[in-house]
Amino acid sequence: MTMLSPVRAIFRAVVCTVVPEAKQLDERGWQELETLVEATLQDRPPAMLRQLRLFLRAIQWLCVFRYGCGFTSLNADRQARVLCYLQNHRMELIRCGFWGVRTLAFLGFYGRPETVRAIGYAADPRGWGAR
Repeated sequence: MTMLSPVRAIFRAVVCTVVPEAKQLDERGWQELETLVEATLQDRPPAMLRQLRLFLRAIQWLCVFRYGCGFTSLNADRQARVLCYLQNHRMELIRCGFWGVRTLAFLGFYGRPETVRAIGYAADPRGWGAR
C-alpha cells in the first residue's frame, strides 16, 4: 500500500482537472506520475502525509453539500469550479492545501520522461548559463 492508495481516485480526479491532458494517460502513465509524487513525499513527516490525505478527502466530501455527490462524480466543469473556489478561498490554509496538491499534480505529470520529451524540456544544472 502506498501513501496515495487510500485517496488515489480523488487524487487522479484532481490531477485531471488541473492538467486536462492527464485524462489521456494509460495505467503505465498513471503509475509513473504516482511514483514521482510518492518519491517526493517519502521524506515528508507522517503528519504532513495525513494532512494531504485529509485534504483530498475533504475535497471529495465537501462537494456532497453543494452538488449532492462527491468530487469524483462531478463533471469536469463542476470539478474545475470546486478547485477554483479552493484556490481563491479566504482561508490561507485551504489555499495552501490546494496549491500543494496542484504542485504535486504538475510535478507528477510534467516530470514524467515522456512528457519531458514531448514538451522539449531540457533542464541543465547551469541554468540560464546553459543557453
